[in-house]
Amino acid sequence: MGTLMVGCCLFLTACNQSTKIDLLFDTDANNELDDQHAIAYLLLHSETFNLVGLTTNATRAGGDALEQMKEAERVVTLMGKMGEFPMIAGATGSFEEIRPHVDEADFDGKQAVDFIISVAKKKSPDNKLTLLAVGKLTNVALALCKDPSISANIRLVWLGSNYPKRGEYNLENDVPSMNYVLDTNVEFEIATVNGGPSMGTEAVRISKADAQSTFAGKGPKAQKSITGRNGGEFSCFGDYSVDLFEHIGYSDEAKTRALFDMAAAAIVRNPSWAKSRVIAAPIMIDKEWVERPDNKRVVTIWEHFDKEAIINDFIQALDASTK
Repeated sequence: MGTLMVGCCLFLTACNQSTKIDLLFDTDANNELDDQHAIAYLLLHSETFNLVGLTTNATRAGGDALEQMKEAERVVTLMGKMGEFPMIAGATGSFEEIRPHVDEADFDGKQAVDFIISVAKKKSPDNKLTLLAVGKLTNVALALCKDPSISANIRLVWLGSNYPKRGEYNLENDVPSMNYVLDTNVEFEIATVNGGPSMGTEAVRISKADAQSTFAGKGPKAQKSITGRNGGEFSCFGDYSVDLFEHIGYSDEAKTRALFDMAAAAIVRNPSWAKSRVIAAPIMIDKEWVERPDNKRVVTIWEHFDKEAIINDFIQALDASTK
């Protein structure tokens, strides 16, 4: 696979720590193909991550939160992990639509919001829940709004924004939810998407051809096959990955796709695979970032992701799981 260096040694990563990372994953799993690889990555690295739950939200593509959950369930089934942790569909609507109703007996996404709160309340400022969010921030913002006390117990890592540039899919799907989180005191880290050449998670790309030659037949053998979202029957994640690459659109001649969400998960496992900087928390107004240099509230920005290290880490784990 050329630059992917499949045969290189395993990296010395955060998996060497004695305590696993308790992680809750919030995803729009039916959107593209990166969410699926992020779920697989988290489950392949059970020596690093204790996945305590998975929640879904809806973005412009992939249907409502229940449709997003169906895709997450396909991947978890292929990885042989169904039933091992809660999986709860969250909000389909937006933060501003739902926020006035968070104290009511029922509202859009209530089960997921309450679940996030309950898990966070079991943690502490010295032993935080890592909340990895790779879609819009609706569920997270609603949980922080309903119970602000949980902010001290959460480390939020979000795949989103092109900061300092404007735009980005996750951000634009619910800007008010992001702005709300920016003005809380939750520990907030942003894994950028496309801040420029080789800067954001978009740099962590793999081609359709490399996916076919590297992933086919790989991964644990599922006890139960699944019907893919594009049809077909699959019994291992590697084959499903190949199918996802087969049915996705491409904008470059080399037919590559970025594994944005997997890259965000990877830097939780090994922070050396990207570079971080701390800034005064900005705000977005009229689709433009407004800097607030005197803001005592700070956030962490992640950039310059190590494509080879991240993709090799996934390949090695997938290979090792193949029976």
